Amino acid sequence: MANLTDPLAAAVHGTNPQNLVEYITRQKIYDSLYWKEECFGLSASDVATKAVELKALGGSYGGNSKPTRFLCLILKMLQIQPEEGIVEQFLENEDFKYVRALGAFYLRLTGRPSEIFELIEPLFNDHRKLRYRTPTGWVITYMDQLADELLHQDRYCGIALPHLPKRDVLETAGYLDGPRQSPLAPLIEDKAGGSPERMLELMAESGNEAAIAALDERKKRKMEAEEKEQNDLSQHQQHEPRESGEEYSYYGSMDGGLQKCGDAEDTHRSRREDEGRSRTKDKDKRPKKKDKYGSLFKKTSKRESEMTPDANSGSADDYKASAEYWNAERAKLGLKPLKE
Repeated sequence: MANLTDPLAAAVHGTNPQNLVEYITRQKIYDSLYWKEECFGLSASDVATKAVELKALGGSYGGNSKPTRFLCLILKMLQIQPEEGIVEQFLENEDFKYVRALGAFYLRLTGRPSEIFELIEPLFNDHRKLRYRTPTGWVITYMDQLADELLHQDRYCGIALPHLPKRDVLETAGYLDGPRQSPLAPLIEDKAGGSPERMLELMAESGNEAAIAALDERKKRKMEAEEKEQNDLSQHQQHEPRESGEEYSYYGSMDGGLQKCGDAEDTHRSRREDEGRSRTKDKDKRPKKKDKYGSLFKKTSKRESEMTPDANSGSADDYKASAEYWNAERAKLGLKPLKE
């Protein structure tokens, strides 16, 4: 009974909220001591108290994939489903950074896309360090990095995140008012007249290495784009006729350059005629093959040519109609001659 979802909890993304955590991970959380000893019968306020005591983020660790306390509290929030106002209070809490991270992760799992962008994007201004426990050790991350990964990654802490549409899609559909406003916008407006390029130049002049690297990268990309555009334009000019009716031949010249032709239609017509003449000449020059199989018509056999003088003097039809012809044929087959 302690592992069942609150009967009053609404479905999230068409399923039980606890199903957002994979089955195997969920069973490991149910079997952990922290879940059995510290997470039994907690309310939303008790979860906030436990979140204050958190010392790190993370999913599972160790050889047995033991779940972290952060992951246990996430499952408890999915089980009791606190009100939206409580989750917003978690996100607005600037005193306890792990409480804020817990609220951001829960909102990413259960919130609507527009709410996710509106409430998680302010975390880009929070640059506090966070300890993150990996399966094999520890790493240091930051709150703004956490926000970026929640908005752009498919998994976090080993949990598959629900699909999140891109921001420009939500802006086009009218769910968001416009592009995200950077907190540096007032500073850029005051010092550089609203031009980010001018702001980078000012920072580079003052010796900022990051600004110098950013300017060099932008110049490199600009040069590559111009070279690509010139190459595309030259290829387009080679394969398309000029406005005056002239074009460049595709065959080229002896020196490897392009050979300029007059009228395109006349050039192709004359080329086809020359090719036709060359084929005819080649065909005439071919040696005639001897008749390998002989004539298709049957020649007169030697036996038929040695006919009797009386038969040769008459027509062939008269001879074949005579009794002499048929007696000769019957004799070949071993039959008796016809009776007279």
